[in-house]
Order: sequence, then C-alpha cells, then structure tokens
Amino acid sequence: MKIRDWDRNLKIRLFGEALMNVTFWMFFPFMAIYFTDVFGKDKAGFLLIFSQLFSVIASLLGGYCADRFGRKRMMVLSAYGQGLAFFFFALASSPWFTSPFVGFLCFTLAGIFGSFYWPASQAMVADVVPERDRSSVFAVFYTSINIAVVIGPMIGGIFYEKHLFELLLATGFSGVMLATILVKMLQETAPVYSIENGSSMKWYEFLREQIHSYGVIIRDKTFLLFIVAGILVGQTFMQLDLLIPVYTKEVVGKQTLFSLGDYSVVLSGEKAFGLLISENGLLVALFTVWVTKWMSRYRERSVFIGSSVIYGLSIIMFGQTTNIWGLIGAMALFTFAELMTAGIQQTFISKLAPEEMRGQYFAAASLRWTIGRTIAPLSITITLWIGYEWTFLILSLLALLSAFLYVVMFQRFEQQQAKKTLPQV
Repeated sequence: MKIRDWDRNLKIRLFGEALMNVTFWMFFPFMAIYFTDVFGKDKAGFLLIFSQLFSVIASLLGGYCADRFGRKRMMVLSAYGQGLAFFFFALASSPWFTSPFVGFLCFTLAGIFGSFYWPASQAMVADVVPERDRSSVFAVFYTSINIAVVIGPMIGGIFYEKHLFELLLATGFSGVMLATILVKMLQETAPVYSIENGSSMKWYEFLREQIHSYGVIIRDKTFLLFIVAGILVGQTFMQLDLLIPVYTKEVVGKQTLFSLGDYSVVLSGEKAFGLLISENGLLVALFTVWVTKWMSRYRERSVFIGSSVIYGLSIIMFGQTTNIWGLIGAMALFTFAELMTAGIQQTFISKLAPEEMRGQYFAAASLRWTIGRTIAPLSITITLWIGYEWTFLILSLLALLSAFLYVVMFQRFEQQQAKKTLPQV
C-alpha cells in the first residue's frame, strides 16, 4: 500500500510524528547520563524503575481509554501532555531555575502520556487500513522512527552537554505543535457506538481484568518460557539507552574518530554515544527488510537462539573495549542480533496462540518489554557494586541463559506440534 493511497489521518500523523520523534531522540538517549550525574548511580537506577512502573500501568489502560474516549481525543491529550511535560522539564533545567527532582517528575509524566498515545495511534491504523495492508503501514511508521533515531542522537550528541535546556524546549514545542495539528486536521476513527456507549467497566475493573488475563502465561508453559527468555535477553538490548550511554561517558572519554593531516574529529563520551545510537538506527533503517528475508531461510529455533547468543557476544564486547572503533563494531553486531528476530516474533506468537485467544497472547507477550524495561535500570546501580566489566559479563550470561530457555521452549513446542499432527484414532 503506497503512502499516496493512505487515509488522510495517517499522512498527517506520519509527518507530524516524524517531527516529534526527531526532537525527542535529540535528548532521550542521554537521560540515563543526566539522571546519573544529578542523582548518582545508586538513586538513578531505582528512580528509572519507579518511572517505568507508571508507564506500565498507563500502557495497560491505553487501549481502554482509546475505546472509551476515542482515538483522536486520547492522541491530542497525550501530545499536549507530553509537550507541556517537556516544557516544564526545560524550565527545570534552565539557566534561571534548576531542579533535577522536578525534571524527573516531568520525565515520568512524559512517559505516562506517551504510553497513552501509542495504543490509540495503533488502533487508528487498524480502524482505517485493511488487514492485508497493515503490516506495510506499520513498517513505514517503524522506518520513520528509525530515521529519527539516526538524526536525533547525532544532533543531541553535539548540543546535549551545553544546550539541554534548548533541546527540551524544542521537544516541548514539537509536542504542542503535533497536538495542534491533530486537533485541526485529524478525524475520529473509533466506531461511533464504542464512544457513545463507552465501557460498562470502570478503569480499575478493566485494569484488574487485564492483569487477570495474563494468567494465560502460567497455564501455557511453552509461552511462559518464551516470556521469560524474552525478559532475560531484553536486559541486553534495553541497555542501549541506560548502561551504554553512562559507560561511554565515564569510561570511553574523548577519542579521535579519524584524522586527515591537520584535520581530526575528536568525540567526547556523549558524542561517541550519539554516534553509536545513530549507527544502530541507520543499520535498522537500511537492513531490516534484507535481514528479515535472510532469516526466513532458517528455522525459527535457530534464529531465536542465534540472536540471544549474538546479543551475549556483543554486550561482552562493549565491556571489553574503550576504543571507539571497537565500540562501533560491537554496535554493528548488537544491531544484527536485534534485526534477526525483528520480522518473526509476531508470527511466532500467533503460532503459539490458540485462535480464539490470540488477543490475550499478544497482550501477554508485551510483558517481555514491560517487565524487562522495569528491571533493566538496575544495571546502572549494579556497576557501583561490581564495576562495568562484571556488569556487562552478567548481562551476557543472561542473554546466554535466554538462549538455553529458547532451546527448552522449542523442544516443548515441537513436541506439541507433533502431537497435533498425529492421526486421531
């Protein structure tokens, strides 16, 4: 489905969200550095966990709010909320007033509003795009985000050290601008009866029902192994904006990227990290389709296990080098592990799920990210106790443990599939 054939709502969102994403990624990867500097490693890790807990609850309620109040209303409120949160974050980091605690509260609020925005935005795609074309539309939005991941950190790496106030102010403006565009140009796509009738459940009843529905992972041991393995390997790739930026700032320091005669490019730790995350975004944008096609030639078992092993190798490489070119090589390997499973995860979940319970299974599968994201900031605190080298080693062992769990999971899965194909007597 070509962009010119898209619903008008999606065209508006594509370009409006692109602006927001670029400004957001100019500072977001450096937040772990910021909070570590102002609160210390011991507090920063626990504060980031605390912040994530609220986002987890908001993401659970996001679908309920999108159905009850409408897609447009939730997206507009969320965009305004994010914009205002970043404005106040900027004021708390301004030349006239500095309050890291207020900044942290604003960062938490921005995360909560973001968690409300995305379920409504995804539901809107489902409302206006035929099922056969949805994957291509989501792919375009995914590519747009990764282009922002390339551009944003490169700009942020240049300005973060001395111009955090301006970066946050730009993000606040872009959030308010996106909300204003949505107010004036977006059309509501939720079914009329859904909004008029609302939901008979109260929000807390819905939340309780959502949590109860996750009991499916306890009954299905194969799926439980899939969730646990995903949480473990997630502790590696979630360090991309947690441990790795702090490591590059404190350990890597200033380095010469290259020199040509009297001309040389020297990077500080922050700029080195900006280069690394831009490399990740560029490789994802360029090679997702190609790597996905390549991985389709192999058994899913081999791809999942191989991805975990490569994650383990790449994260140990980060802890063993401070050379910028060594880090660039580690990031390339890290990104390859990410791309290996990017195209097959959703398909595999649909294989695990009984047809009548696919919605529950897809919802429960998100626990890999919500639980993983909640505990991942602990790595920053752990470096105080055992140092960077041992912390990276533990993360590598977690990735290898996930590979072992995938082995066990696929043994169970293949046995289940074999039983289904046996002739009934």
